[in-house]
Amino acid sequence: MTWLTIVGIGEDGLPGLGDQAKAAIAEAEIVFGGARHLELAADVIRGETREWLSPFSDSVDAILALRGRPVCVLASGDPFHFGVGATLARRLDPSQMRVFPHPSSFSLAASRLGWPLQDVLTLSLHGRPIDLIRPHLHPGARILALTSDEHGPAALAQLLTELGFGISIVTVLEALGGPAETVRSQVAMQFDLPNVDPINICAVSVVALPGARILPLTPGLDDTLFEHDGQITKREVRALTLAALAPRRGELLWDIGAGSGSIAIEWMLADPSLQAIAIEADAERAARLLRNSKALGVPGLQLIQGRAPEALAELEAPHAIFVGGGGSEPGVLDVAIAALRPGRRLVANAVTLEMEAVLLAQHAELGGSLTRIAVSRADAVGSMTGWRPAMPITQWAWTKP
Repeated sequence: MTWLTIVGIGEDGLPGLGDQAKAAIAEAEIVFGGARHLELAADVIRGETREWLSPFSDSVDAILALRGRPVCVLASGDPFHFGVGATLARRLDPSQMRVFPHPSSFSLAASRLGWPLQDVLTLSLHGRPIDLIRPHLHPGARILALTSDEHGPAALAQLLTELGFGISIVTVLEALGGPAETVRSQVAMQFDLPNVDPINICAVSVVALPGARILPLTPGLDDTLFEHDGQITKREVRALTLAALAPRRGELLWDIGAGSGSIAIEWMLADPSLQAIAIEADAERAARLLRNSKALGVPGLQLIQGRAPEALAELEAPHAIFVGGGGSEPGVLDVAIAALRPGRRLVANAVTLEMEAVLLAQHAELGGSLTRIAVSRADAVGSMTGWRPAMPITQWAWTKP
């Protein structure tokens, strides 16, 4: 039975809605929405109005508690593009909903700028860390980013400038579709727009200055992009380790003995759907790890500060596990193997003979593959040049039956 109607509404209010959408609002016993939405639709609302609660999950619970009664939810633009529709659909059968979408801010912005939407990166920074934009800053990129409020565009311009993209063009599109619509552009490093409307979306035409912090799309980022104390999985080994971990959409990684966090960070950079939990006992390294996750655009990396295996208790079961530091400690691999989901992957790297002995024993018992990774780099030998080998790595990769 259809009992819930979701109506996307724009800054043009009721004139932008069809007759069916307006009828659904009028027929609802209870209408949920933000104060702005409720005001825009006030002339057709006949039932009780309820503004969104904080936290928002309380409103979702309140809506679901009214199951079977005629309820309407007002949303900004397209409810299924970074909207409330997607949130409700995770807890409600779509057959119980009617949806009347309105053009999203992204669609409206693209139409104003003449940007083909399929070629544009769309990103929501509304209520989310601004650092999420970092991995997408590549020369020539076009980005549409929703912001949280009137301060969002200036913060975005400042970040672009700090990262070496200060001559990028930032266009602020305010109150799109309404009578107060405004479109203004400035160079990021000179950004100083007054009286920005809280309802805005930023369009960024990315231009990089020499030395800009550009994060390559492939695994094996340069070590200098990470803050570390020397204890870091070096880029060549990291690339091979990520290949062995073989990330797939929606998966969760445990990075045990995470150090600088380089493995977990590059795991998350592979796809926005990926998640990671970094387990690190040392407080200084843990703080450094969090700084790295922010600086490399994955602020959602979860940190568990503690020593394995005790720190692994009650964590969500992972799809993949990487064991770097501390793998030779008693019980660490046993707990990791027990926690790993069936059919999923564990990769462990050994630098020390003690850890190598542990991996050799696991390979003898469980199978999998052993790989010896040896990397040499050209370096000065007196007045000449020779190969200087790094410490070799023994890597065990195993898939749980």
